[in-house]
Amino acid sequence: MKHDHIDRILQQWQQQRPDLDCSPMAVLGRLSRIQPSVQKQLNTVFSSFDLSTIEFDILATLRRSGKPLTPTELYQTLMLSSGAMSTRLEKLVKRGLLERLANAEDRRSCTIELTSKGLKLIDKALEAHIANEKIILKPLDQNEQIQLASLLRRWLIHCERNSDL
Repeated sequence: MKHDHIDRILQQWQQQRPDLDCSPMAVLGRLSRIQPSVQKQLNTVFSSFDLSTIEFDILATLRRSGKPLTPTELYQTLMLSSGAMSTRLEKLVKRGLLERLANAEDRRSCTIELTSKGLKLIDKALEAHIANEKIILKPLDQNEQIQLASLLRRWLIHCERNSDL
């Protein structure tokens, strides 16, 4: 079996502090080291469509919702501040990817909708994103991916119950 950076760290801790169970580092250390690599690979695809990660998330959220959303619904879904959301939305509107629709009942309110240009872009970007995710996960076979997804779901449910995630 090949050893990674975390194995070496665990071995060092075992030598220096054999009284401690450092096994949580095996999971959390690897997650920490994998995240920047995965994010870099994701960003490569997003930037090929002239999108940031958050811009992709905004367009994808609107696409999967199947209906216009209010800025509040968007920023709550994406866990952004309302100010950060407004800035991103304005950039996407100026690029012709989104449009604001006035609320007939409340003139202070609006909904955000993908334009046809935005719909075409997010559909192409989403296809490339999914293909990229498959490449990222290629070291794991289908059963391992299912098992990992299940374990992470259980862990995330616990974290969401016990924090502000």
